[in-house]
Amino acid sequence: MKHIHDTNAVLPMDRSRELHLINEALARARMDQELREAELQRRAYHVRMARRMRRRAEVASMRARRALAIAVM
Repeated sequence: MKHIHDTNAVLPMDRSRELHLINEALARARMDQELREAELQRRAYHVRMARRMRRRAEVASMRARRALAIAVM
């Protein structure tokens, strides 16, 4: 009596492990996406702050020029 091994047969344990690995891969992909989104939000915040600071510096510069012009008159 010969034993024929079907190489395409999936044991329940192998299937369970395969599903577990798929779930782990999905969780890793989700975490990677969340990290990318968090980094984009941080960059956007820094850009907003830099623009705000630049605008404040421009306003301060204009006030100083005005004050100097008045003082020179």
